[in-house]
Amino acid sequence: MYIALDAMGGDYAPLCNIKGAIEFAKEYKIGVYLVGNEEILKQEIKKHNLSIENLPIEIVHAPEVIEMHESPSIALRKKRNSSIHIAGKLVREGKASAFVSAGNTGAAMSVGKFIVGAAEGIERPGIAVAFPNKKGSRTVLIDVGANVDSRPRHLLYFAVMGHTYVKEILKTSDNPRVGILSIGEEEGKGNELVKDTYPLLKMTNLNFVGNAEGRDIFTGDFDVIVCDGFVGNVVLKTSESLGMIILEMIKEEVEKSLVSKIGAALMLPALRRFKKKADFAEYGGAPLLGTKGTCIITHGRADERAIKNALRFASEFVNHDFNKKLLDNINTLLPEELRKSKEDDLNGVLNGQ
Repeated sequence: MYIALDAMGGDYAPLCNIKGAIEFAKEYKIGVYLVGNEEILKQEIKKHNLSIENLPIEIVHAPEVIEMHESPSIALRKKRNSSIHIAGKLVREGKASAFVSAGNTGAAMSVGKFIVGAAEGIERPGIAVAFPNKKGSRTVLIDVGANVDSRPRHLLYFAVMGHTYVKEILKTSDNPRVGILSIGEEEGKGNELVKDTYPLLKMTNLNFVGNAEGRDIFTGDFDVIVCDGFVGNVVLKTSESLGMIILEMIKEEVEKSLVSKIGAALMLPALRRFKKKADFAEYGGAPLLGTKGTCIITHGRADERAIKNALRFASEFVNHDFNKKLLDNINTLLPEELRKSKEDDLNGVLNGQ
């Protein structure tokens, strides 16, 4: 197995990417392609007294970089020699089993969808994020940004992707509870997309338990919640911001008095455990599910620990043969009439036509 790492992507690239790859290769004995400007990568390795000798690490030259502010379409049309484009190409050509990037998220999604390509039978891959919940488990929200104009058919497949992710990778449930994000728990609540998708999900062999409200992402009453990528991305960004602000407000209040500082010191072990549960670096990143090869998108602020864990995370998808199990689940969890119907025919399926 080789994993292609976009070595030039992220706020701390390429040094943290190189260090993360070295630590990963040492511990897991799995190959890594460091994709980026060969001269720069070799200079960084020499400058910081690092070594990739006797490790399954190879440098793949990519002279261009997709900057964070650039349009994702540039990765596809103009910068075909960029590190992220070439990393995706290695997966498409079968030279790598997965690619990992901490760079431009839009570019990573575009490369995953159009260079690596969607898996057989899947129209739209989706990004899944596993939120920590009240019950000490994880709730997967999909899609959180790969698609901003989803249709009922896409949400059906997102549900199967989420089900497979929870069961095969997170292993938090053998029969994941699936819901659809809405503005009320009662059937019939929501916009047209939700109301059109709800009865279709009821027809599947998924453990569909109905509408989920925003609070349910964190209660642990659902294992998978599906939504349009526009809504999911708003939820994700709001949650990230809220978490950061809460931590800052707590720190500000603690520093106001000696009693607060003493109390915080006593609570320090609990606060560290809480931070670990919520820290993206522990889990590596968010998978773009439904592509022909594994695609992991990690945070732009990823340090060497986050890169190492993103590579480990990618290897888990490959080792568990995720894509095969996803395709098997599509065939067993979605009735034939839903799998074979086009978008315009789904209403006919519901009406028994």
